[in-house]
Amino acid sequence: MKKRQSSTTAEGMALLRAIESARPEGVRICYDPYARALVPGISFTLSKLVIDSGIYSRSAPGAVEFITARERYIDDFLKACLAESLDQVVILGAGFDTRAYHMAGIEKTRVFEIDHPDTQAEKLKRLKKVIDPIPGHVTFVPVDFNTQTLGERLQSSGYSEQGKTLFIWQGVTVYLTKEGVDSTLAFIANHSGPGSAVIFDYFYNETLRDTSRPEVKLMWRAAKVTGEGYLFGIDEGQVEPFLSQRGFRDIRNATIDELKRLYFTGPNARRVLPSGVAIASARVNKAGA
Repeated sequence: MKKRQSSTTAEGMALLRAIESARPEGVRICYDPYARALVPGISFTLSKLVIDSGIYSRSAPGAVEFITARERYIDDFLKACLAESLDQVVILGAGFDTRAYHMAGIEKTRVFEIDHPDTQAEKLKRLKKVIDPIPGHVTFVPVDFNTQTLGERLQSSGYSEQGKTLFIWQGVTVYLTKEGVDSTLAFIANHSGPGSAVIFDYFYNETLRDTSRPEVKLMWRAAKVTGEGYLFGIDEGQVEPFLSQRGFRDIRNATIDELKRLYFTGPNARRVLPSGVAIASARVNKAGA
């Protein structure tokens, strides 16, 4: 992300959620009732035209489909965790995420939205046009990772280390260094209560290195524009040992094949998904979990 500027990636994700949410109920993969209000009208109209025309899918096959499937899969995981009772939800790199405002039952938890101050300020400005006042169960935690740590900022904002917590880490890991990923996972493993969990998406290292793929070339070109480079991946088939070595158990890896089986049937059966990405979830390895 460029200095003193809200994340363009965050706005882009909200834009794609808004476009998918505008599809008929029986067809759309995910639904976000507030995404449309968070993006400029002209951006929505033009982007929808480009996506509906098929132009974007030819340059980045499956990109839109993965983003919408990722949204739905994490929504479904959150619903399952809420059904088992949660004390807290921590949304890391929240961007323009709106789960805290429309997910049934989440109001019974404490939600901490973590993001860079510039992105968070822009989100709040847009969000207050449709939700004002902001619900009391949501706490915004601005973090400048150049000068502050996640643990310090969370703990000073009312976060409980004993609470059963779900950490949602969507669309973030690829922009972090390995040290940054390890530091965050260490905090989750060591500073959350029994039964806590994390869910995140990630790229295979093999994908990030394969610049012969048109969609990978497009990603790297976009990174130059947004200032958000691609730094982190996990080797294909290695997420289970990667997470178990870092204090997690009950590890699940949702591959593209699983996402297609879950969501891309019936009228969506012909929609194409990309290869080389997955969604991992796991619980902290603590007694009583």
